[in-house]
Amino acid sequence: MTPEQPAPLEAAVRDVAPQVLGILVRRGADFAAAEDAVQEALVEAVRRWPDDPPDDPKPWLVTVAWRKLVDDARRDRARRNREVRLEEQPEPGPAEEHDDTLLLLFLCCHPALTPSSAVALTLRAVGGLTTRQIADAYLVPESTMGQRISRAKRTVKEAGVGEPGDLRRVLTVLYLVFNEGYSGDVDLSAEAIRLTRMLRRASDEPEVDGLLALMLLHHARRAARWSADGSLVALPEQDRSRWDTALITEGVDVLQGALARDRIGEYQCQAAIAALHCDAPSADETDWPQVLEWYDELLRLTGSPVVALNRVVALAEVDGPLVGLRALDAVPAQVPRRTAVAAWLHEQAGDTATARTLYVEAAAAAGNLAERDHLTRQAARLGAADGSRGRDQPGEA
Repeated sequence: MTPEQPAPLEAAVRDVAPQVLGILVRRGADFAAAEDAVQEALVEAVRRWPDDPPDDPKPWLVTVAWRKLVDDARRDRARRNREVRLEEQPEPGPAEEHDDTLLLLFLCCHPALTPSSAVALTLRAVGGLTTRQIADAYLVPESTMGQRISRAKRTVKEAGVGEPGDLRRVLTVLYLVFNEGYSGDVDLSAEAIRLTRMLRRASDEPEVDGLLALMLLHHARRAARWSADGSLVALPEQDRSRWDTALITEGVDVLQGALARDRIGEYQCQAAIAALHCDAPSADETDWPQVLEWYDELLRLTGSPVVALNRVVALAEVDGPLVGLRALDAVPAQVPRRTAVAAWLHEQAGDTATARTLYVEAAAAAGNLAERDHLTRQAARLGAADGSRGRDQPGEA
């Protein structure tokens, strides 16, 4: 069974379990105890549903999990006050219509959590993924990920539920999930898109639409991002016939709706840049002046040195590599991929000897194997064809 085709029971659990957990938290259960109760209810569901499936899984799980919480409270005499509070609450049943998944998502992005902990807790509690799946996706032992999730739950419990993460933090966590891509048996990019769609249904903030559009437009290019041998293919060299036009159309439609509300944010700017790349029939036909304008706006909003570096590439496409090299001087040396951009600019300016040296340096500092191999190939290409000029940009793929 592939990640895109879960079993019916698994699909129901992933959709409903986060809502059940949210209901328990909203009604006063602490996060860790509620999560344990939901897991016990799911075990009971696996045992009983194949022979006696409920008409509606959600109230069934709420009822079973709530009863387990009450039973645990009764057995825990040291926490008598909590037991009373739980028993005074009316037991939720089939009439429970409120969807608390959004509350749960914000709670998982609690400001007391580190970004990595917020990501893990979000995938576990809201995404419905198992600890093993999350551990495999992040290439760490299951025990390590289990400890990370347990610490995150303790942190939320100790900090209290009064200060869930704000929308900006939630969007950041979802984008972190998206950027992990596909690993193990979990497609984290697809999972991030699913969660962002869910958030969009409950929010009218244009930045939520901007993030969803950005994800869709990047995801649309995924099939062309890797060659048959597994090597990275830079954006200018991708086979654009392999891009998913349906996702691109959806992404552009979502983006246009967001921009029409005239509350521009950084995710909308990034999505607009991605849309311009997707709209170009070829790399040479990219509307670089518009790309540069959006980078100017994005830099104004964020002041990010990473954005400044990406703007240098767009500036070089508009005004030439020498102008780009002068602008690069203002970008701090420690910004990731700065050396790779410098290599590309020198190559475009005709200084292939310097470019080759810089590609080698950039490869040595690359953050992952695919990027390192890509930059090494650029250095080898210049070494094999002295004086040649390539169109391979070091940037987005």
